[in-house]
Amino acid sequence: MKNSRVEKAATSVGIIGFGAFGQLIARHLNQQFKLIAYDPSPNLRKDASKLGVSFASLGQVAKCDVIVIASPVSSFESVAKSIAAICRPGAIIVDVGSVKVQPSEIMDRLLPDYVSIVATHPLFGPQSARNGIRGLKIAVCPIRGHHHTHVAAFLRKHLGLHVIMTTPDQHDRDAATVQGITHLIAKVLLRMGPLPSRMTTKSFDLISEAISMVQHDAPEVFEAIENANPYTREVTKVLWFGVRTEFHFGR
Repeated sequence: MKNSRVEKAATSVGIIGFGAFGQLIARHLNQQFKLIAYDPSPNLRKDASKLGVSFASLGQVAKCDVIVIASPVSSFESVAKSIAAICRPGAIIVDVGSVKVQPSEIMDRLLPDYVSIVATHPLFGPQSARNGIRGLKIAVCPIRGHHHTHVAAFLRKHLGLHVIMTTPDQHDRDAATVQGITHLIAKVLLRMGPLPSRMTTKSFDLISEAISMVQHDAPEVFEAIENANPYTREVTKVLWFGVRTEFHFGR
């Protein structure tokens, strides 16, 4: 991974799941690597072509040197089972989901011993990355093999990301608060809408900005944060208890 031209000629990257985040990945990797993508929706073929990405079968994508799984948590185990017998020895399997404990366990259990596994979570999305990704954060969890060092180095050097090394369990504990509460508050306030836009405070403007960054996330993202993260339910219980307590004592 030293020279971008060599990388593009020598390293193939397959993206499984070509929704909004799969396309974001493609926009930032298509100069360094030969990219191919698979998605069950044939309507995404034109989007792939615009980004210089070849659309292919799941079997073809599973033979790449690096495989990025950008599928929803609900279909994650099915994807892992489908590619397990096809992955080439020495391949690097990376996921980019919002939760890490469950996908990491699935990959470690189902994927063959001869592949490396790195669980990641880019702490941004298409909205927050609309002005570029340099300086944004990404969590990296080593699961199996030594390639996490190469992955982390590439993310830092070539994409300019701030890499946070962590474990799947610690990631989910932190994300339950960071994402769980943010998405929950955004969901509640959007249901109250339309929100005030003229007579606002700076703090409310910041809340509105945060809402704008997550309101267009696919429903699967909120589903994963709310139900697939083992710590989110406890965090939201604490939040609602605090709200009820504050309301009670304020009366």
